[in-house]
Order: sequence, then C-alpha cells, then structure tokens
Amino acid sequence: MSYGIPSAEPSAEVPVCPRHPDRPSYVRCQRCGRPACPECQRAAAVGFQCVDCINEQKRTTPVYRSPYGGALAVGRPLVTFTIIGLCVLVYILQWIVPGDEVFENFAFANIFAVSEPWRMVTAAFLHSQGFLLHIVLNMYTLWIFGQALEPLLGRIRFLAVYLLSAIGGSVGFLALTPTLPPVGVVGASGAIFGLFGAMLVVQRHRGGDTKQLWVLIAINGAIGFFVPSIAWQAHLGGLITGGLAAAAIAYAPKGKNQALLQAGGLVLVAGLLAVVTWFRVTTG
Repeated sequence: MSYGIPSAEPSAEVPVCPRHPDRPSYVRCQRCGRPACPECQRAAAVGFQCVDCINEQKRTTPVYRSPYGGALAVGRPLVTFTIIGLCVLVYILQWIVPGDEVFENFAFANIFAVSEPWRMVTAAFLHSQGFLLHIVLNMYTLWIFGQALEPLLGRIRFLAVYLLSAIGGSVGFLALTPTLPPVGVVGASGAIFGLFGAMLVVQRHRGGDTKQLWVLIAINGAIGFFVPSIAWQAHLGGLITGGLAAAAIAYAPKGKNQALLQAGGLVLVAGLLAVVTWFRVTTG
C-alpha cells in the first residue's frame, strides 16, 4: 500500500489595494468593502472610506445654490471674517512698522491713480491710527452686513462686490476731489458703503422693506459732510458701485448662463470705473 504525500493547505489570499496592487491592505472601505492602502484611505464619520467612494459621493451629492446662483455659503461667513482679519493685521502692522511706511506705500491719493492703481484696493485695508473708532466701527458694520449678504450672494460674488466697492470708493474720491494736493485716503468705508448699496438692491429685488436701510445710509452719509476728516466722496463712490455690482448679480436672468451674465455685469462695472478714472486723469 502506498501513501501519498499530503498537499499543503492553500494560504489565504493577501488583500491588496485596487489602486495599488503591490500594496497589501488589511483596512477595508466602510462603504464598498474593498481594501484600501493608507494613501487611498479617507477618514469618514465611522472608520475609513476609499478615495473612489469619496469621489463618487461628491459627484452624486447635489450642489445647493444661494438665491443668486453662488455656492451656498453655510456656516460662518469666511470671506467676511477673512477681510476683518486682514484689516486688523494691517492695522497692527501700521503700529509696529517704523515710521509711516505702511501708509505711504499702500494709501490712495489721486496722484497714484495711474502709476500705482493697486492702491485703490489696498487703501481699503488701512485705517487711521489716530482714531481707533475708525477701524472698530468699520469692522463692526462689515461683520453685520457680511453675515447677511455673504450667504445670499455666495462667497465669490460677495468678495467681488466688496472689492469693486473698495475700488469704487477710491474712484469716487478721485472724481470728486481736486487732483492736488496729494491727500492720502484710507479705510474700508467706501467698501462698507458698497455693502449698503448692495443690501439696498438685494432687499428691493427680494421684495423686502428698505426704509430702515435708507435711514442708515442717510445718517452715515450725512456724517461725512460734517466731519472734515471723512471722505464723503469715497462713501458715495462705494455706495453707487456696490449697488451696480449687486444689480448685475441680482437681476441676471436665471438659467445655465446666469453665472456668465453675472460675471459680464461685474466686468462692465469694473470697466465703468476704469473709464471714470481715465476721464478724470486725462481731463485734469
């Protein structure tokens, strides 16, 4: 009687990552059950999911939009808080940088409209060092209006309105004041008034009451005429620009081309500001 040699039991198959077959992977995706190497693992509410399941979930999850077509800005108004943080940081730099270098390099004056046009934006992030309430009131107002407008417009559209309003404030100062002497202007007030104008347009478009907003604009506008150090020209320029920018967003027809039409409207507002600047500079 002959005895055969017993065959060895087959070893269990080592699981490998589908995306990296050369890597043994003992952790499995909580969604599809496939092995996933450390590079392909993504933390989930419970355990891990593979990168393929995460990407598939992103593709199938509906994108919720704000009333004016922007990605819905849920949670904290990040753009508003970022702008406030930048203004506070720059204000601290104004105090710790020797001399008036921050003011001299970033404040706006009419003589810089052509040679250094970026000052039309940077001036909105500077504030008066001799008047603490200047930055406090501006940042408080930005916080109030930013929390209301940013979710309505969407973050990108809100940022576009704010920056255009800041430029509009500088253009308003340029258009309504003499070219000389080279008086420097700083502060977020022009951009803040732009948010006033934007909120006014949005409220009217949504059928809301605007009486209190008109009173707020009138009171703040009047202060600029009675306090010599306040540039009412920048307030007026920002107010008009913010209103026009918000109108370009709010009144763009809904549909697949809404974002394109809104972008085109904002470009037209920027072009209008460029034309006013060119006309003011060329005509002296």
